[in-house]
Amino acid sequence: MKKVLILGVNGFIGHHLSQRILETTDWHVYGMDMMTDRINDLLDNEAYKSRMHFFEGDITINKEWVEYHVKKCDVILPLVAIATPSTYVKQPLRVFELDFEANLPIVRSAAKYGKHLVFPSTSEVYGMCHDDEFDPEQSELVCGPINKPRWIYSCAKQLMDRVIWGYGMEGLNFTLFRPFNWIGAGLDSIHTPKEGSSRVVTQFFGHLVRGENISLVDGGHQKRAFTHIGDGIDALMKIIANEDGIASGKIYNIGNPVNNYSIRDLAAMMLKLAAEYPEYADTAKRVQLIETTSGAYYGNGYQDVQNRVPKITNTCDELKWQPTTSMADALRTIFDAYRGQVAEARALVD
Repeated sequence: MKKVLILGVNGFIGHHLSQRILETTDWHVYGMDMMTDRINDLLDNEAYKSRMHFFEGDITINKEWVEYHVKKCDVILPLVAIATPSTYVKQPLRVFELDFEANLPIVRSAAKYGKHLVFPSTSEVYGMCHDDEFDPEQSELVCGPINKPRWIYSCAKQLMDRVIWGYGMEGLNFTLFRPFNWIGAGLDSIHTPKEGSSRVVTQFFGHLVRGENISLVDGGHQKRAFTHIGDGIDALMKIIANEDGIASGKIYNIGNPVNNYSIRDLAAMMLKLAAEYPEYADTAKRVQLIETTSGAYYGNGYQDVQNRVPKITNTCDELKWQPTTSMADALRTIFDAYRGQVAEARALVD
């Protein structure tokens, strides 16, 4: 019976992971977050109350609680981070302060108390790498110039990876995992109309339900390999279980190279799918695809990556894992999940 500490338990990965742990294992979840909207069902479920332990708090304030629970638990997942491109460009210091500085004491506590640290790196650490597929052990990590603050997220995460690797050289039991565009219900709020405030799938979905035009940044030709959250959680569960220590000291890309589509393709797929749902069809008919520049959409500090495909050979071989969810099925799970929230999302434009 493992005790798993999830900081950012109400986030996209946190709430899906907590649900899977509670449904399929006898492990205990100790979670901290500042909100509970995504985990209320878990907190209210009588079957889980003895194993779901929640504290409402902030990792930058409740440091004693965090250190106590790092000492108490077996596996530590610090999932608190800013991961929205508009924030990288407009508030780069906030990104560094939370994603690096606030997480560093947690890493040090995991090393101090001899815990298994499972840390979320990011596909963004590869930056503008020119490899056809990004290899966690071989690919070069390439960032743009300093006057493009978009790269502070990539740099902060890369530096954390290097610090964790350094602690690993001194005995820390760690696993770094790099999610490649995980998508699914609960990714961001669909009720946020502001451009650039959420990640691309949620952004497009919000525009569809409100009948707003979709902006394709720089033509939408840049590609991403999209991964369903269920496949991502499958891999994370194997990392946390860590049978025979297989995941210790490793870096894993967790992505689906098959689901590699351009942002323009994504918009077209979502428009076509919306037409199949009576809840979305009428507003989706009003949506047009319009082209804009990255400067106009995000600001002058933005720079993009044209392709981002993960090499997952070691992830598949060592974890006995395989991504199985097609792009069509992944998108359908999102459309199904929000059918009951359409009215609230539309009301935001009134």
